[in-house]
Amino acid sequence: MNKAFDSLRVSSSRLRADFDALAQFGATGDGGVHRPTFSEAHLAARAWLREQIEKAGLELRVDSAGNHSAFLNCAIKSPISNPQSLTLLLGSHLDSVPYGGRFDGALGVLAALEVVRTVKEAGVPLTMNLEAIDFTDEEGTLVGFLGSAAVAGRLTAEHLRQPRGGRAALDAGMARAGVTEQGILNAARPARSIAGYLELHIEQGKRLETARTNIGIVSAIVGIASYRLTFVGRADHAGTTSMHDRRDAAQGASAFVVAIRELVIRDFPQCVANVGNITVAPGAFNIVPASVVVSLEFRAPTADEFSRLETALLERAKIEAERFGLGLKVDFLGKHDPTPMSFTAENAFIAACDALRLSHMPLVSGAGHDGQMLVGMCAVGMIFVPSVGGASHSPREFTEWQDCVNGANVLLQAALQLASHAT
Repeated sequence: MNKAFDSLRVSSSRLRADFDALAQFGATGDGGVHRPTFSEAHLAARAWLREQIEKAGLELRVDSAGNHSAFLNCAIKSPISNPQSLTLLLGSHLDSVPYGGRFDGALGVLAALEVVRTVKEAGVPLTMNLEAIDFTDEEGTLVGFLGSAAVAGRLTAEHLRQPRGGRAALDAGMARAGVTEQGILNAARPARSIAGYLELHIEQGKRLETARTNIGIVSAIVGIASYRLTFVGRADHAGTTSMHDRRDAAQGASAFVVAIRELVIRDFPQCVANVGNITVAPGAFNIVPASVVVSLEFRAPTADEFSRLETALLERAKIEAERFGLGLKVDFLGKHDPTPMSFTAENAFIAACDALRLSHMPLVSGAGHDGQMLVGMCAVGMIFVPSVGGASHSPREFTEWQDCVNGANVLLQAALQLASHAT
């Protein structure tokens, strides 16, 4: 670590005041928050963020995708660097899932802001600029990873034509936020302008808690794919058609859903698969189901496992459909490939943890994050802090405050290490 700044720490009290203030936007009675992208609560939270950025004397930047940033030009003017173009990003997102928790995303944005404020106040000379960023719609209320994908130049018009929340909701949200489709598509930054991206996040699982470990250093973000599978049978009278004569779509779909658990546990122990929705038609007590639509999602940490799991799941769906005399229609809905993190960022986090005397362990992230959109554009790194009981996307979501402060200080020290190196 650099002796010039190895004693520098964030302000726990200021970070806590920010956290408590932000949690009021979209607060629910059970301790959670409801702050979907471009909702009134989300826009109010961003207005509050703008005030904090300006109060800190930082440069407020809002790009055409609605991403909000606190920018600090702290680069040393030297002939061997290009301080006007190199920036280290730190951040996360302020939007939430419906009726979610206070920590998801919010902690990362506020910690990033606190890091930039701390560096500004200390007057630390660095070889690149710092920027704390709040990305738009990480959670996918409208278009998943909208802000980060736009910055990376990975967002297309097709993504906006078929948003998860529907085009009407996207249009209404964009109008409220004052952004346009063309603006979102033009928000890409030059790849060489970003030196790296670091993010602090809650784990959203209980591996750190179980291991009694302070910090998780993310080695990779899982690949995620989703499919819509339609099992096609034949509608018949439920009372007069014998069990042997039925082409019951619900039986085949159910057999597939049950088989998923054993298949994944046995053959893919590092992976997960989920059926989040099942729709039966016609959906009457006295009619043998003619069709069943199953929403399938699966996640894997490596490209090899991702491919093999995809093949195994689709093959099993085909087997169960044939066993019950059914047709099978397969619709691919989209995917994000497994994403390894930067060794440079990982090593910076390890050094920071060691200097702060915090225990750490490598983890694969089972959830998607904005950083995976930026891989290939810059060095990306993430750290996790423990989630009590592993709860997330729920009002039960909680992280001990000292763990939040620990994470913010690791973020600070890693950022200082990376931003003080000549580029």
